[in-house]
Amino acid sequence: AWSIFENRIFYQLVVLLHPPPRHSFKLELKSGTHLPERCSNIQVVLECTCLRKKGDNRCFVHPSKSNQPAQHSPLLQTLCTGSYLDIEEIACWAQNLVQVAWEHLPQRQHWQLMMLPSSHSCQLLLRGSKMQICVGLLFAVQQ
Repeated sequence: AWSIFENRIFYQLVVLLHPPPRHSFKLELKSGTHLPERCSNIQVVLECTCLRKKGDNRCFVHPSKSNQPAQHSPLLQTLCTGSYLDIEEIACWAQNLVQVAWEHLPQRQHWQLMMLPSSHSCQLLLRGSKMQICVGLLFAVQQ
């Protein structure tokens, strides 16, 4: 969505999060209902990718005979608390990515980037000489 008010443009973007390979998202519904809540718990689950009948070709869910523990993506270790997505960690991670990327863009000479406080989304303000752009990145998963 977007809107314009005087010299300020507002953008609100939905960023769909996809699980890394060999993982899936499992949305935990509130007991007694079939609809997800706005801030539901989203569990990250390792998926079985092996064919158990084909010898020792095991996946991360079913480790080989050495009984190594299941391994998660390093990115998930950054974005999760336990086995659940942590929206505050995701927002912080996205803010850091935007700030690092901004340092490499030629537009930074003409615009000032300011990260706005938010623990559940990535909010930023770009200030130019005559215009301001406010951007909100909202994070979502598909079931």
